[in-house]
Amino acid sequence: MLSLLVLATCLVNGASSFYVPLIAPVEYSRGQSIEIKSTQVESIHTELPFSYRKLPYCLPAKEINYAENLGEVLHGSRIVNTAYTVNVMTGKPCTEVCQVDLSSNEVNKLIDLINKDYDVHLILDNLPVARRYASPDGSIELFHRGHKVGQVYKDNVYLYNNFHFKIKYHLGTAPGKFRITGFEVESNSHSGSNSCSKEGAPLMLTKDQEATVSFSYSVEWEEGKIAWASRWDTYLTSATNSQIHWFSIINSLIIVLFLSGLLAMIMVRALRRDIAAYNLDEEMDDTYEETGWKLLHGDVMRPPNYCTSLVALIGSGVQLGSTALACIVLSVLGMLSPASRGSLIGAAVSLFFFFGIVGGYYSGRLYRTFKGMAWKRAAFLTSTFYPGLISSTCFILNFLLWHAGSSGALPFSYMCALLAFWVCVSLPLVFIGFFFGFRKQPYEYSVRTNKIPRPIPSQLWYMRTIPSMLLAGILPFGAVFIELYFIFSAIWENQIYTLFSFLFLVYVILVICCAEIAVVIVYFQLCTENYRWWWKSFFSAAGTGLYVFAYGVFFYWTKLEIVGFTSTVLYFGYTALMSITFGIFTGAIGFFASFLFVRYVYSAVKID
Repeated sequence: MLSLLVLATCLVNGASSFYVPLIAPVEYSRGQSIEIKSTQVESIHTELPFSYRKLPYCLPAKEINYAENLGEVLHGSRIVNTAYTVNVMTGKPCTEVCQVDLSSNEVNKLIDLINKDYDVHLILDNLPVARRYASPDGSIELFHRGHKVGQVYKDNVYLYNNFHFKIKYHLGTAPGKFRITGFEVESNSHSGSNSCSKEGAPLMLTKDQEATVSFSYSVEWEEGKIAWASRWDTYLTSATNSQIHWFSIINSLIIVLFLSGLLAMIMVRALRRDIAAYNLDEEMDDTYEETGWKLLHGDVMRPPNYCTSLVALIGSGVQLGSTALACIVLSVLGMLSPASRGSLIGAAVSLFFFFGIVGGYYSGRLYRTFKGMAWKRAAFLTSTFYPGLISSTCFILNFLLWHAGSSGALPFSYMCALLAFWVCVSLPLVFIGFFFGFRKQPYEYSVRTNKIPRPIPSQLWYMRTIPSMLLAGILPFGAVFIELYFIFSAIWENQIYTLFSFLFLVYVILVICCAEIAVVIVYFQLCTENYRWWWKSFFSAAGTGLYVFAYGVFFYWTKLEIVGFTSTVLYFGYTALMSITFGIFTGAIGFFASFLFVRYVYSAVKID
């Protein structure tokens, strides 16, 4: 345990140093013109992001749609230029950009966005705009990404139409060069024909009434105190519960490590006693009657029912586990930093496709071990089951996004590209891995299987599938439920998640807990003379996914304020997919741990 805590300290100390040479700073010359771009407009109260062009704001002289990577498109970002431009080291007094005549429908749309607390996300030099606000107790000053569309005050809706951009800079390596290290905004609401005038009242919008809005902005340059490599610290250290995160995670790790050690000690002592008793009885009396789990030596390795479906699930679990581990390691090393928008999502999709060869290999070798004959059918099921489940569900949810006009809807061209990527890359890799795994020697058994299966006595209620899933899922869920809070907050509350070093430790603890609890369930099942442990080993550890979904429901009712039927369906749809993914991954861990356990146990006893 001490070594793990030392490792945790080392990883945590390196958590903030996530920049690598993959992202080079851009240096600007004095007077150089830079466009302020927009990524999307989104709210924590809905799951419906929109493009900046959907808002009746001022349009630039030439509209440009910038290319996005796969992760940005899946996240709903649509990078476009705005009517705001800045010149390096050149301040700009308040300047009117344009006047927009809003129709009653456009006014109603803005009122709806303001009531739902939408944020407009702007970027400058790949740095998101931030606005200052005080912590709940007023002790510290924090930053929030984006600026509000407007504000509701005493049931009146006001539109922000005047923006003051404060840009912080740092001297570059060459004379006359500058690096941008900060991008802040102050939003104001001014009515009248000129929004630069501060004498008028705030601009109030009235439902079903037309309005004329003047948009303006000003620019201020200020020398920053932080270096370019630390400019993201403003966003990463603005979480009011960061200290709670650190202490809670450490506390959770210590508790889970203690419980895991205690559980492992009990299992080892029980097994040693059983094995010693069995071997001693056989040496003293050749006519003794076998009892307990040793009685099943002729049936314990009997191939399971529906072995094709089982190997498909195990292969998908291996594929998911490899993808998760690779993404976490790359994030710890800083190669998937927040500065590279969409890099984590894009890397996860790509790695999942490429790790198909690993999942296919383990599926193929297991299928050979189960003496399966239709390997092509099994390989096809392995390659299509999980991707088919995800794509079909997301396709249905995508229709809801299309109907709402959200930028989160995946364009048809990208859907075709993902389909082509899967057909040309993932599918062949799974078949290749399955082929080599199937040609590999099957896993060796320490016992022979009888031709006639023995009858299984009636089982106690808590050894059935559903109760055992509920009982077994508690311990692995205890290892991750605190981290789940921060992951759910990052996903559904538009926060930035960066503590991947802690996530790596949680990943390791989760693997240990799933392996231990699956072994315990299988051991108790074998003691009741039930040799059908293959599926039980998978479902026992996969029960953690049920608790993840239950936590998602709890998080929805206690933390989120999602409004609208579409947003609710999207939340529970994506949460269900996350829970199924988690269950398949943890189920595969439980299966392999139980498989190794059974092989070891029956090779340690003397069997005639």
